[in-house]
Amino acid sequence: MTTARDIMHTGATCIQENETLEDAAHRMKELDVGALPICGEDDRLHGIITDRDIVVKCLAKGKDPRTMTAGQLEQGKPVTIDAEADSGRVLQVMQEHRIRRLPVIENHRLVGMISEADLARRLPDDQVGHFVEAVCAAT
Repeated sequence: MTTARDIMHTGATCIQENETLEDAAHRMKELDVGALPICGEDDRLHGIITDRDIVVKCLAKGKDPRTMTAGQLEQGKPVTIDAEADSGRVLQVMQEHRIRRLPVIENHRLVGMISEADLARRLPDDQVGHFVEAVCAAT
């Protein structure tokens, strides 16, 4: 059985709620990623910020990424998956919520992230194809 832990990439780097969007953009560039988990002072996952969020919710609205914080873009409780969930559940959650990135949690702590690329590398083509059809092609 393939689990979320088998699919995920480890070492997800958080941006703190009080860090600026400029900091987030620099970190995304350094890590070559399009999204970062947002963590609070309690070191728990509070949300996710994407490069698109920075553009649409900050720059396009004339706001300053040097002063706007990651925490200001948090919206609701993030969708997550337990590290031991099977691959079928991973796909179900991502499809149900129409998301392309899924934080993986163990003991209430972030242990990794699952992206579309992770799915493509670690799951059979037919499962990935169905995911792309259900989530990506519909957006």
